[in-house]
Amino acid sequence: MISAGPLMFANRARIASLAQKHRLVSMYTQQDFADAGGLMAYGTAAAEGWQRAATFVDKILKGARPGDLPVEQPTKFELVINLKTSKALGVTLPPSLLRRADRVIQ
Repeated sequence: MISAGPLMFANRARIASLAQKHRLVSMYTQQDFADAGGLMAYGTAAAEGWQRAATFVDKILKGARPGDLPVEQPTKFELVINLKTSKALGVTLPPSLLRRADRVIQ
């Protein structure tokens, strides 16, 4: 599994391309990597994270002390599968996995 930092994220298309070129089955932590050609991604739902962050900012702007706010863990995770990459790699994914995916890229 490849975890994305700023440098990795900026080069996600190149990383996915190199993984395909060398026939490496790869899984990423952000769906943008699957969009860029990676086989699959499983990680937190970005939209939910931004919404939760906005709630925290709202509370702080209304006077809450940041140190008094609870630490929260993500509650929603997304699985994205890129079938085009799967076919290019010659990898057959089980139908049960495809049914569980939140999004399948054709």
